[in-house]
Amino acid sequence: MNITYQPATRPTLYFIGVTTGNSSIMKIFPKWAAHLNLGDCAILGIDFKLNDDREAYRECVQFIKDDPLSIGALITTHKIDLLASSCDLFDHLDPHAAKTDEISCISKQDGRLIGHAKDLVTSKWALNHVLPGHLWKNSGGEALCLGAGGAATAITATLMNRNSQELPLKIVVSDLNSARLEAIRRIHTNLGNEIKLEYHLTPHPKQNDDLVKKLKTNSLIINATGLGKDKPGSPLTNEVTFPENGIIWELNYRGDLLFLEQANRQKKEKKLQIHDGWNYFIHGWAEVIAEVFHIDIPMQGQTLNQLSKIAERFRTPHRIENPMSNTQNYSRKEGT
Repeated sequence: MNITYQPATRPTLYFIGVTTGNSSIMKIFPKWAAHLNLGDCAILGIDFKLNDDREAYRECVQFIKDDPLSIGALITTHKIDLLASSCDLFDHLDPHAAKTDEISCISKQDGRLIGHAKDLVTSKWALNHVLPGHLWKNSGGEALCLGAGGAATAITATLMNRNSQELPLKIVVSDLNSARLEAIRRIHTNLGNEIKLEYHLTPHPKQNDDLVKKLKTNSLIINATGLGKDKPGSPLTNEVTFPENGIIWELNYRGDLLFLEQANRQKKEKKLQIHDGWNYFIHGWAEVIAEVFHIDIPMQGQTLNQLSKIAERFRTPHRIENPMSNTQNYSRKEGT
């Protein structure tokens, strides 16, 4: 059974994901809307299964395009697949979307449907929080990105465009999907940076363990697979050995967060710096809300600090066992 979309009765921002009802944004958004004086508006989740059907994505985009009070969307997990399925429905793609072949935001302006790749901006701010200044100058540290989807594409592209004192010795990307690896390889090639790059097909977590084991000290390891949120688990096994002085970045902030737990077990022994995805979440939503509602939200300073303070009250605990939600959303589950 497909989703039956209903015309919005007030300006509505959609959240396109997998388990949107469990996200803290469902409670945060009304508070942010009041703080930002957005007026009478709403947020509504649209859940697709992973790698959903092309027609399902197209139907969603067409609905948002045609419905007057459906004013935009934030996309997570489906950033590449949604754009690949519906590129012709957009009147304009911003330069970042055209460069990375993914969108994380849909907005409307003067009757035109616009696709945006906000992750390049969001990842810049988030990386500034995660990485100490000049971390890799003379340190020989590397970067390993587990996952080759939309967020991974944006983060690795951002890493490649940092100044010479902030570049890792090399960037390694792994994924269990060969098409994803080829797509991110093509985008990296188009960027034209001379940094050393490696791509590994890793259908088994033990293969990712082996990549982690080879990393030098002061290396960055990113979980950009969605495992721990969209699906339980981790791209690594419990036998993984993290590098000394490693920086561990879990892009998720909710779910079972096994990757985060694995890192915490070795935090003291390996002197790890560990970060979850909360700041990435805050920056990402602030960027999209600014775009969709056509307002200015500076990505640093008083306004963002206030939004972060409001959001902190609704932050989901790290461990969620069998989460249930009564938040209204559209859902298209496996097998329907």
